[in-house]
Amino acid sequence: MREFEITCPLTREPRLKEIEAKAGGQQWVLVKRSVDARKEPVWRYRYEAYEPGEYQPYELPEYQNVASAEPVVVVGAGPAGMFASLKLLTLGLKPIVLERGKDVHARKFDMARLSQTGVVNPESNYCYGEGGAGAFSDGKLYTRSSKRGDIREVLQQLVNFGASKDILIDAHPHIGSDKLPVVVENIRKCVLEHGGEYHFDSKVVAVEGSKGAFSVRCADGAVYSGRAVILATGHSARDIYEMLSGAGGALEAKGFALGVRVEHPQEKINWAQYHGAWKPGVPAAEYSFVEQQDGRGVFSFCMCPGGILVPSSTEPGTVVLNGMSNSARSGKFANAGVVVQVEPEDVPGTDAFRLMDWQRSVERKMFEYCAAFNPSNYMAAPAQRMEDFVVGRLSKKMPETSYHPGVISAPLHELLPPFVSDRLRKVFPRVKIRNYYTNAALLLGVESRTSSPVRIPRDPETLEYVSMPGIYPCGEGAGYSGGIVSSAIDGIRCAEAAAGAGGQVADTQQLP
Repeated sequence: MREFEITCPLTREPRLKEIEAKAGGQQWVLVKRSVDARKEPVWRYRYEAYEPGEYQPYELPEYQNVASAEPVVVVGAGPAGMFASLKLLTLGLKPIVLERGKDVHARKFDMARLSQTGVVNPESNYCYGEGGAGAFSDGKLYTRSSKRGDIREVLQQLVNFGASKDILIDAHPHIGSDKLPVVVENIRKCVLEHGGEYHFDSKVVAVEGSKGAFSVRCADGAVYSGRAVILATGHSARDIYEMLSGAGGALEAKGFALGVRVEHPQEKINWAQYHGAWKPGVPAAEYSFVEQQDGRGVFSFCMCPGGILVPSSTEPGTVVLNGMSNSARSGKFANAGVVVQVEPEDVPGTDAFRLMDWQRSVERKMFEYCAAFNPSNYMAAPAQRMEDFVVGRLSKKMPETSYHPGVISAPLHELLPPFVSDRLRKVFPRVKIRNYYTNAALLLGVESRTSSPVRIPRDPETLEYVSMPGIYPCGEGAGYSGGIVSSAIDGIRCAEAAAGAGGQVADTQQLP
């Protein structure tokens, strides 16, 4: 096998004659597509060329009928829980999926009500419900680690369940919040068709038993049994940590990141990243950056080209923001989280909940500031223009924003914790993106759900909860992943461990 590349203008795809000439009579396979905007923006296509009979296409393992098989209880129907369930089907075990929220279509009504009235349904919102927090986001499929498992298993299954085949080749693949619900629903249908179970409005309140025989009790009194329990509850399920702690289980404070959502007009990002060469039909430009400031990382997070800002609170009396974009990424605005790394030593105390409690206090502070000015708009977000934030000046007039509940001019430079605010104010002026630092950019508070501030410790070899063997803490909520793909891979690994099929699967910890 050998590799070759072809570049071409953004307005067209490679010509077949070019590819065949480069392949030199060998079988060619497209493996990666990316935009190279370092100079004149071009598409860059990378191919692999194989001798006849050498290329072996990737094949997914087959799903088994598990209607009468031994059950494993999967708590949570986000990426980790869904892919754990699919893996259990291939291993001959029956997944019983318990989801505290509603199915992916029904939860849309609660999210619409949240945006329109500011009323939070604590069990059904942008974080809780089928598909998890990622179901209504940009659907980014990036991961920094290829050592955790086979990424192809995740991407190929997403394609089989309705995602575009482009995710198999794009350097920065994404699905889009308009298409993800169908993918999520098709995964559920597959699990049900092969004998698994799904139960919505099933908030877990207790896990009892021991390895090989667990009982999982829900708030409605229903009890489900299984040989093992996979905890895939997401980064915002604070009550799960409290449940484990109340039963004497071990927990650890874990670093995460906190900051603001930054919203620019998309045309400004297009102009900067394409050097003024953007034109209709060319993908909306993205950006990312990482800086070090006063011993902590400051970085962009969850960038949504052509996207909108949405309220992601899971508790009344808090304001939390996130971003989302549809598959076309055709909206007027670009938004991203810009956040500062927060480590356990940054928050005084020794309690495992101290970062979680600190996170909640910042979210409440944002709400309380806005409520004092407009007590009837529960989800209004405090906001400040970028240059005003840096110089410590209240913004007199707000620019247009995609955030439907609206904004209130606020001194974010004072509302944010000082060690977060100070670092952001130093970094914004030196971001190496042309015209990024501008008062046309709006900062909104707060971006706080970057990852879990609590880790559920597990054995690095067996992946079992150290306080109760047979329970497998999994994904973002357990502190072992950071995104759709890495969470899905972690779910697969925990399913293999629960089945005893994966042998020793050495653990790694995902940076938030």
